Amino acid sequence: MKAFSFVFCLLFFAISTLVAQDAAPKPIAPYTPAVMVNGTLYLSGQIPIIPETGVLVSGDIKKATEQCMKNLGVLLKQNNLDYEDLVMVNIYMTNMDNYKAINEAYSPFFKNKKFPARAAVQVVRLPKDAEVEISGIAVKR
Repeated sequence: MKAFSFVFCLLFFAISTLVAQDAAPKPIAPYTPAVMVNGTLYLSGQIPIIPETGVLVSGDIKKATEQCMKNLGVLLKQNNLDYEDLVMVNIYMTNMDNYKAINEAYSPFFKNKKFPARAAVQVVRLPKDAEVEISGIAVKR
C-alpha cells in the first residue's frame, strides 16, 4: 500500500507539473519564457496568445493587454511569485494611442497598487503582428 501511495504521489506531481507548464503559451521562437537566477525571475515578452487555443487576441487592446498579463501571471505562479513581486515591466505597443487603454487593462492586476518600475514604448512591429507585448523582472519580496 505504501508503494502504491508513493507511485500515486509521483504520478500526481508529474501530471500537475505538466498542466502548469501547459497553462502558459508555448514559445514561438528559440527562447525560454522565464529564467530564475539567484532569486530573480526574468520573464520573456508575452504577446496575447491564448494558451489553450494558440489564438492571438487582436482588435481589442484591453483584452490583448489582459491576455499578456495573464500569460505573465502563469509564469509567475509557476515560480511561486505573483504580480506584486514584479519589480520591472516593459510594455511594447504598436500604437502609442493605445497607452491609456493599456494602462486601464494593466493596473487592475496589481491589487495593492504597488506598481513596478516600467517602460512603455511604441515599436514598429511585434511578433505575429501582435499589438502589445509585455515582459518583466520579478523578485520575491
